[in-house]
Amino acid sequence: MTLDTLAKDIAASAESEAKALIKEAKSEAKAILAEAETRSNEIREQAKQRAEKEAGQIESELVASARQSNQKDILIARRKALDATLDAARDHISNAGMKGRDAVLKSLLANSKKLAKGKFVIRPVELDRAAITKAAGDRKVGESVDGLGGFILEAEDGSVSFDMRFDVLLHQAWSGQLSAVNKTLFN
Repeated sequence: MTLDTLAKDIAASAESEAKALIKEAKSEAKAILAEAETRSNEIREQAKQRAEKEAGQIESELVASARQSNQKDILIARRKALDATLDAARDHISNAGMKGRDAVLKSLLANSKKLAKGKFVIRPVELDRAAITKAAGDRKVGESVDGLGGFILEAEDGSVSFDMRFDVLLHQAWSGQLSAVNKTLFN
């Protein structure tokens, strides 16, 4: 065996070994690439599912928030309508020319005679002073009180009083009939 032959055998062996290493490296690179691609697809799918879940949750929250906002707006609008209705009723009963005002006052005075026996002073709202003084009979008419109409019936010693002012009666009627007012306005 000559040096030439030995060099050729070593070169052939090295070339063969190099080709085997390159083949193995390429195979390993393909496996690594396939694994990376599989992992990349898994990560992409997980991210997509997470994003879809978050988007669904955000959508639900936005819908709930919008509904709540709409309900709040409806309640505010209803409250404004109720307040306007109550204000209109106050304006109506505070009008000296309200139809039936004298009849209401006479009815209240008649009820007051049944309600309170003895010495009582009638303290009228100034707007109704003339009508009450005229219909008071033997009862004393005292100082005026604030209100939309009507009067306060007060014992002479101040121990008992009955508030028959229109604003108080309106408040009682309004509280008692609020459900019916709501039905009438909003159904």
